[in-house]
Amino acid sequence: MPEPIIELDAISKSFGSIKVLDRLSMQVMPGEKLALIGPSGSGKTTILRILMTLERIDSGHIRIDGEQLYHMPRNSELRPADERHLARMRQKIGMVFQLFNLFPHKSVIDNVTLAPMLTKAMARPAAEQQAMALLEMVGLADQAKKMPAQLSGGQKQRVAIARALALAPKIMLFDEITSALDPELVEEVLNVMRKLAAETDMTMLLVTHEMGFAHDFADRVLFFDRGRIVEEGKPDDIFRQPKQERTQTFLRKIIAAGHRV
Repeated sequence: MPEPIIELDAISKSFGSIKVLDRLSMQVMPGEKLALIGPSGSGKTTILRILMTLERIDSGHIRIDGEQLYHMPRNSELRPADERHLARMRQKIGMVFQLFNLFPHKSVIDNVTLAPMLTKAMARPAAEQQAMALLEMVGLADQAKKMPAQLSGGQKQRVAIARALALAPKIMLFDEITSALDPELVEEVLNVMRKLAAETDMTMLLVTHEMGFAHDFADRVLFFDRGRIVEEGKPDDIFRQPKQERTQTFLRKIIAAGHRV
């Protein structure tokens, strides 16, 4: 059996007096497509931000691809990781955010080429060739010279996906990437996600309220509440026959709101 590519061991995280993650432990296998669902405030996005080192943990250990994320060995002991270690570990992970986070003063192709040129010292011609291939994959090669302000929300999100892929990460994190989009633009972004899931062996973690998409996308679904995993299993088990009452209540409310599961 392969080793997990992501391991969280007794992770706790609080914001002030609010405990967001409560000694959370979980594993993700290489190539696995994982959907994280649950009510707002249940800790799903915090997990992604911790993996991306945008938030620090209060306690516990995280291993990425066999290496400690927030700790590093020194003199036969584990010490807190320095910024150099964190920067190296970040290159294993890409993240796509809810609100795109594109550089508004840079063109589409410059948004996609910037990171590999800065962090991997890739020459501009090679970075642009790679960027055009990625933009082709997300259906935006003809928009390469435009500025973000000239794009629709769905197009901006697809550029953000191409930008995250430009560093060739082993792990991709997607945080509610359709929640800021008009309903008619959601499907074009989900289609890119379907293509990524079908055509790559990247490990992918998706936080979403699109339950129908989570069902179709994921190998495994984790239902979170109050910083803990309440239930996990294959999509059919979670969405069709949930065992825990808290999961059942959550899904009933989702269905009552008109969402497909």
